Amino acid sequence: MIKLGIAGACGKMGRRIYELAAVDKDIEVTLVLEKKGTPLIGREMGKLKVSSNADGLFLVDVLIDFTIPEASEINLDFVARYRKALVLGTTGFNDAQLKKIEEVSSVVPVVFSPNMSVGVNVLFTMLPEIAKKLGADYGIEITEAHHKTKKDSPSGTAKKIGQILADAVKKEVPIHAIRLGDIVGDHTVYFCGNSERIEIKHQAHSREPFAFGALRAAKWVVGKPAGLYSMQDVLK
Repeated sequence: MIKLGIAGACGKMGRRIYELAAVDKDIEVTLVLEKKGTPLIGREMGKLKVSSNADGLFLVDVLIDFTIPEASEINLDFVARYRKALVLGTTGFNDAQLKKIEEVSSVVPVVFSPNMSVGVNVLFTMLPEIAKKLGADYGIEITEAHHKTKKDSPSGTAKKIGQILADAVKKEVPIHAIRLGDIVGDHTVYFCGNSERIEIKHQAHSREPFAFGALRAAKWVVGKPAGLYSMQDVLK
């Protein structure tokens, strides 16, 4: 049985990951973390109490982290110290923080993806082939929409889609971001030619696809050699 830690366990994503992990016969949740100073410290989650002490990572096999870059940066130090696997779904990292992720992945296995949804990762695979077959006569642009409290804009997923398409067509692909209401996550890619267009859309109706993907990645990464992995590696 895999022993799992969850960073940001009281957040919207963390709570959903906990709920799904709690009924998974292959997983035992052994650590639930929140940032220091939050009034949620000491709150009960099942048989556990929410902790701010990342030294508790000695209890886990793998940590799932969907928090914020500043918190993830601290967690990176602890997974490296205790040699624990990491599933990292946080977005909005700066260049220095991305370099740190690479450095830590030389010590422990890290699955790092801006989107853990299986559907989105299938989309990542499809889009370059579509772009190449349509050719230079088709313009490409991306729109993405998320809830009004999402901090990074454009989203990490939209940036990843843009990077994948830019590599395929050898030019930058524009991204348009929307922050409204409680939208979980919508991404649309437009391929427009003369008198026709193709729209490829992914819509997340809840946080469940990301939580399921993160748990799938957590099961996969335990026991893997140190390295930086993506959801594409998990799905293979």
